[in-house]
Amino acid sequence: MERGTQPCQRVKGRLLRDGVLFFLLCLCQLAFGHVRYSIPEEMRKGSFIGNVAQDLGLDLKRLRSGRARIVTGENTQYTELKADKGILVVNERIDREKLCGDTMPCSFSFEVILENPMELHQITVEITDINDHSPTFKRENILFEISESALTGARFSLTSAEDADVGPNGLKEYVLTENDHFILKQHSNADGKKYAEMVLQKPLDRETNPNLLLKLIAVDGGNPQRSGTVNINITILDNNDNAPVFNQSVYKAAVTENSPRGTYVITVNATDADFGSNSIVRYYFSDLNSGSNDLFEIDEKSGKISMTGSIDYEKIKKYELRVDAKDQGGLTDSSKVIIDVMDVNDNAPVISVMSFSSPVSEDSPLGTTVGIINVKDPDSADNGEVRCRLEGNIPFKIRSSLKNYYTLLTDSLLDRESVSEYNITVTVTDAGVHPLSSKRTFNLRISDVNDNSPRFLKGVYDAFIFENNLPGVSVLTIKAKDPDENQNARISYILEESKVSGGPVSEYVSVNAESGVIHALRSFDYEQIKQLEFVVKAQDGGSPPLSNNVTVKIQIQDQNDNPPQVLYPVQTASSVVAEMVPRSADVGYLVTKVVAVDVDSGQNAWLSYKLQKATDRALFEVGSQNGEIRTVRQVTEKDLLKQRLTVIVEDNGQPPRSATVIVNVAVADSFPEVLSEFTDFPHDKEYNDNLTFYLVLALAVVSFLFITCLVVIISVKIYRWRQSRILYHSSLPVIPYYPPRYSDTLGTGTLPHTYNYEVCRTTDSRKSDCKFGRAGSQNVLIMDPSSTGTMQRMQSEKSILDEPDSPLETDCDRGGQRAAPSFSYSHCERGGGGQLP
Repeated sequence: MERGTQPCQRVKGRLLRDGVLFFLLCLCQLAFGHVRYSIPEEMRKGSFIGNVAQDLGLDLKRLRSGRARIVTGENTQYTELKADKGILVVNERIDREKLCGDTMPCSFSFEVILENPMELHQITVEITDINDHSPTFKRENILFEISESALTGARFSLTSAEDADVGPNGLKEYVLTENDHFILKQHSNADGKKYAEMVLQKPLDRETNPNLLLKLIAVDGGNPQRSGTVNINITILDNNDNAPVFNQSVYKAAVTENSPRGTYVITVNATDADFGSNSIVRYYFSDLNSGSNDLFEIDEKSGKISMTGSIDYEKIKKYELRVDAKDQGGLTDSSKVIIDVMDVNDNAPVISVMSFSSPVSEDSPLGTTVGIINVKDPDSADNGEVRCRLEGNIPFKIRSSLKNYYTLLTDSLLDRESVSEYNITVTVTDAGVHPLSSKRTFNLRISDVNDNSPRFLKGVYDAFIFENNLPGVSVLTIKAKDPDENQNARISYILEESKVSGGPVSEYVSVNAESGVIHALRSFDYEQIKQLEFVVKAQDGGSPPLSNNVTVKIQIQDQNDNPPQVLYPVQTASSVVAEMVPRSADVGYLVTKVVAVDVDSGQNAWLSYKLQKATDRALFEVGSQNGEIRTVRQVTEKDLLKQRLTVIVEDNGQPPRSATVIVNVAVADSFPEVLSEFTDFPHDKEYNDNLTFYLVLALAVVSFLFITCLVVIISVKIYRWRQSRILYHSSLPVIPYYPPRYSDTLGTGTLPHTYNYEVCRTTDSRKSDCKFGRAGSQNVLIMDPSSTGTMQRMQSEKSILDEPDSPLETDCDRGGQRAAPSFSYSHCERGGGGQLP
């Protein structure tokens, strides 16, 4: 037989013409080719098999770039692919008999896989036989005992020879040495195996020749031929007329694989027409090949055949046995027993990985190929049919591409932030009655892309800081998280530009780009800024970067850094304000009210009032919460006209701050009496004790009183307008009106009512300046120390705050007669506590 390689025909064209395979190739999106080579067995390692690149239509660059490799499910790799030359060579010596036994033709297949793009090519290598084995007999001698009465035509089965070679190199014929009594007849079994029988053509004569020695030669068909020989020893017995006869020429039985030892197979039966000992029949296996020798046994008396070993359907699917029946005279008959092996589902599917890609990007499109697997089941029929499935609820699917090949694909979009890796378990189950299955788990990692922007832990960050803080102090820390990984999750914090009180926010606060710590850059003043509101951006390090914003609110908390401010009575160095109390005043008479405010807030602005010093402490008291000065007892004639009170206004801060105000009180029923006494106050000039002079002077200007009243009205209007403008531009807070209960004063402890004070000014030729006003229902006398004129009597306007546009009415004594002073006041409760018009 010719050795070396034989070119083969590519079958790719035939596969493409096959509609079904073409559809499967398109469905799995793989390039597929099929090449078949034929080589003889026993070739040396490195022997040339074929040019794969040329036969598959591939260039060498494609083989190298595609990382071409051989994939086979067998443990022994008989071939090797030289990718740099594109050729296939022998990798290990191939023994056809060891590889395939009697099977013809003998071949093995494997796949060549290329990547980028994925290509799958199947290559089949057929191994041809060479005549490297001689026919052999299992025995060295064959013994026969034949009665001399054996009839012509009697047949005697001979042991068959075995030749490991097949085809033309296998067993060809038998040759019997020449003799006068027997001829050789050759037969073939259904499987093609040959066996021989000796046929008696001339009666035997024991007396002439009691023993015969012949040789049986088995010759194969190889070139050169090989042969094997066995000796046949024949002993001539005396007179046995009838040979046993089987009731069937062929016996058929079936047995399942893996049946236990001792399993009954079949019983053969032969009868002998002789009587006595010549009719006793014994049964024997006349010829058992090496594969059946240890699997079956026959009871020589009953002909019962049973199993003595284990049968594997995947190795041998059918057994043929020859049984001889021999009587005591040595006459025999033979019959054939055919045993079919029935398959059972005893092999689980085998999973082989052709290709697997890990990691896979989380933005991979649907249908991305993850891997290719090969599944084989050596069982037959339904036992060899397999189904593949994936365990668990995972975003993958498996699809059949070619026979026994399956592709693992993505079935939905992947999200690394939800699941960073998958354990994909492939379960393969066959279709047997008792199905068997195999599992294979693949660990697939998901690689990250920058598809998530940073997210802050809070929607809005609120923080508090006390005013007068140190510059550079840490206020709060903001934190954002990014579910991506590595550089895509590296977050930087950026302060967005905005305006705070007309200036950039970067002048007030800063944010650490890495830690998110916000620092105050300056000392804050609650009275100027009560809240900072700005935006911080968190940006990741991806490409392109993603970002998110958050609003930060910093509340400035007040500290008690401002003392109370007294609004009334006004303390000046040029004039003295005195409150008048008539001597007829009852207990609880409202003298005046100390009005004070505190620009701090909260409890720092809660004010309390306390009488520190007084000329007569038993006569007056101060409301600790509202600052009202009232009489404690009935005023008597013995009480001094001139009373001086020192009131302390203190806030509720820690530590508390305070202010002091001096209140002058005149206990008198008339202004002349007051004027005569108040000239003795500190810082007041000496006044003329001659009260008559003042009265005369007052009578002299009565004629001008009408004009003076007009001037007063205009002055009041102008004064009110100016006061409203001053208070409008003042930075002092407006104190809201609440009912006179300290607990309802908005926590400031200031006035529960609003008091307005009206001033009437007259000027004579001596530049006297006398001011009259009302605080609540009390008389107020304002003295200018520099004035030396007489007092002008007048009435204050009535209800001027209730009727802002009503004219001021005065009642003056035009007749020159002395009239008792008349006082009036206006009382307003319309919000704006503590404001003076």
